[in-house]
Amino acid sequence: MSEQPFDVAVIGGGIVGAATALALTRQTRARVVVLEAEGELAAHQTGHNSGVVHSGLYYRPGSQKAEHCARGRQLLLAFAAEHGLAHERCGKLVVATAERELPVLAELERRGAANGLQGIRRLGPEEAREREPHVRCLAALHVPSTGIIDYPGVTRKLAELVAHAGGEVRLRARVQGFAREPGGLVLETPAGRVRARQLVNCAGLQSDRVARLCGLDPGLRIVPFRGEYYELDAAAARLVRNLIYPVPDARFPFLGVHFTRTLGGGVEAGPNAVLALKREGYHRFDLRLRDLFSWLLYGGFWRLAARHWRMGLAEVWRSLSRGAFVRSLQAMVPELDKAHVRRAGSGVRAQALEPSGALVDDFRFVQAERQIHVLNAPSPAATASLAIGQTIAGLAGQSFSLAAR
Repeated sequence: MSEQPFDVAVIGGGIVGAATALALTRQTRARVVVLEAEGELAAHQTGHNSGVVHSGLYYRPGSQKAEHCARGRQLLLAFAAEHGLAHERCGKLVVATAERELPVLAELERRGAANGLQGIRRLGPEEAREREPHVRCLAALHVPSTGIIDYPGVTRKLAELVAHAGGEVRLRARVQGFAREPGGLVLETPAGRVRARQLVNCAGLQSDRVARLCGLDPGLRIVPFRGEYYELDAAAARLVRNLIYPVPDARFPFLGVHFTRTLGGGVEAGPNAVLALKREGYHRFDLRLRDLFSWLLYGGFWRLAARHWRMGLAEVWRSLSRGAFVRSLQAMVPELDKAHVRRAGSGVRAQALEPSGALVDDFRFVQAERQIHVLNAPSPAATASLAIGQTIAGLAGQSFSLAAR
């Protein structure tokens, strides 16, 4: 007797996939299976980020990022409190260290107010040093709603609740084949076929490939950017109380190298943003030719490079030179010395790039017959994950005619 088809197969066991699966079990009567390619959950973007709970300061008011981040942050912190998961709302400073950054700081303040952030306040240099005694700036924004959290721990708890609700989580279940059959879909995995009436693609770094495997032209390409971190030694960690961010370059969806206190009491610095030669390439020399050529042979990449090659070279230099990396940090905390830092881990960001060379700035969800694809969900997707899950479950309920609870 063949296995009874699942109502929905969720591809990807990161925090967005796990949150989507839980939302489906709570908002509908769907029988759900999560298919994760690796041997553990949260193996990639979720498990390699800085652990920051974003406030929603940076995002264009009215955008999906702004809406989902604001709602998702509240849901995430409530979820962590309910289940005893490690987290802390510690706040951060965004500091302007040059005159040209002051108008951008003012725009961030405006966006923060428009996005409903409570308690955000402009500080002068002396007030900033009251919160971060070793910081140097012309002005700063204090953002009290920013925090830190254990995202892998959240993901494991989400998956546990999915299983308790009657769903399944299957590891080492990379989707390698796709076919249609009357009334549903067939997904080929190393552990065998999985039948489902519908699917939701939350595959992150592989999301565009999964979409193509399922017969959809995503209209974009995932380009992997590696972000490298340094760790401050105990003597330097005292220079940072909580989180210190620079004013970001508005042309790019990256926030610049910054200081992040971790739940364990240490301090990380980073990340930069350099092209990765492998989609899961966490080390400088990790290489997969298929991944390399996926962006080298893509016209959108060369259009991006033609516009922003100077920034690209600067990021590469900062990757190669510890001194250059530390100088970026010294602009905010001058007392930091190169001897105080050592290389730590890296993460890889799944950044969607359009054929025009434009970096996709907002979340992007695409629907097709029996399918929903999350094609762009970079930061703040972890913060926004529970809200994203609710949105996807709502779309699924409408598109797939799933019975509501």
